[in-house]
Amino acid sequence: MNYLNELIARYPRLSVCRDAVLGAYGLLETAYENGGKVLIAGNGGSAADADHITGELMKGFVKRRAPPPRFRDALARITDTETADGLAGRVQEGLPAINLANHNALVTAVINDIDGNIIYAQQVYCYGGENDVFIGISTSGNSENVYLAMLTAKAKGLKTIALTGASGGRLAALADVSIKVPESETYKVQELHLPVYHCICLMLEDRFFD
Repeated sequence: MNYLNELIARYPRLSVCRDAVLGAYGLLETAYENGGKVLIAGNGGSAADADHITGELMKGFVKRRAPPPRFRDALARITDTETADGLAGRVQEGLPAINLANHNALVTAVINDIDGNIIYAQQVYCYGGENDVFIGISTSGNSENVYLAMLTAKAKGLKTIALTGASGGRLAALADVSIKVPESETYKVQELHLPVYHCICLMLEDRFFD
């Protein structure tokens, strides 16, 4: 809660998103408690935000996240002590997340062979499981490929989060939790998305890593 309070103190306009941020955190917390993962999709700057979120979850954000001693012990059984100590001292714990925009061969194959609008739906269909969460990022809330991916996620039993602008669009109407930041212009929406997902990532790190 400290990170959420800090978010609202620094960005008072985001007070309207407080409950939605808590709701999104709750879905992600439950997913990770049950061995799930997060699938994230967006276009353009929102694809870059998906990458940013993935980076904050998959390694230390503000904490070191050292692996448990058993990892070093397992390494020591299959390699020399120096290598075991060196690798165990650098690898960090993470929360599994996948940015669906980064699979160039698959994305271009789907565009060429099937339909560009289902590039994310195809990945959600193959990657998604019932303990997972899909995050769809769209400043308008109406990006077709993200919407189709969220439909697929719902059909597969994933929980869904929409990160949008003020109108929310089709994504917000469909998602289990919708974070609609109070802006409409694309770049202004994106400027508010960043502190929101930073806050959620910090809350998750605080929950899962001492």
